[in-house]
This record gives sequence, structure tokens and C-alpha cells, in this order.
Amino acid sequence: MATFVSTNAHVNVNAVDLSDDCTKLGLDISADELEDTAFGDTFRSRIGSALKDTSWSLDFNQDHASSQVDATLWAAFNTVVTVYANPATSSTGATNPRYSQSVLVSKYAPFGNAVGELATVSCQWPGAGALTRATS
Repeated sequence: MATFVSTNAHVNVNAVDLSDDCTKLGLDISADELEDTAFGDTFRSRIGSALKDTSWSLDFNQDHASSQVDATLWAAFNTVVTVYANPATSSTGATNPRYSQSVLVSKYAPFGNAVGELATVSCQWPGAGALTRATS
């Protein structure tokens, strides 16, 4: 079994590489559960729905320089943009799949830290289309 420590994920938001400011990357994928329990069953039975959902969560060290975190997220706010990520910065492949999806940048909080804290930004965006997984 291959295991690894996440130290060099690749993160791209709206065609801007924000990997060097990203500190956390999460992608939650789910499918609706439909109950198909019938009379006579003694345990509940469920099947997966064709409807799926995703949520991307990203944490960044805030950066107000041109083409960095604040400029990218401000421009993307309240629009649908493409996000893609790989577990590592190396080429996309079977051991480094690329997940890509359009997301709705529905929230952005450019400030939120106390005195003396590192300036960070936490984002959580819903998917706005099909999720793809590429291995080549």
C-alpha cells in the first residue's frame, strides 16, 4: 500500500496557480441516499441516487499582491470558476489524479484574524457542474 504525506499539492483557481499560498485542500463528494426498504424487510435498505454533490474547502495564507489570493478570489466572487487540484505538483497520472470542477465562489472573507495572527482565508464552495478525475 502506498502512503504519502501531503506536502506539495497543486491548486489552481480560475487559471491562477495558488499552490504556494494554499495550506489545506479538501474535496467532499457525496451522492443522495434513497431508501428502498420494502414490507417484510427487517433492516433498512438504500441505494445511491444518480444525483451527486461536491464541496471544495481551501485554506490560504492571505496575499494581497497582484495575481495572488485576494486578487484572484475577489475577481471570482459571485461567479462560477474552474478549480482543479492534484495531490502533488508532479504530472497528472494514475498516482497523481487531477480533480477538476466548476464551482460557485459564493463566499469570500478577505479579513478575519486577530491581532498577531497569521492572515489566512478559509473558503468553502459548492460544485456547479460535473466533477472530472483525470489520470493522464
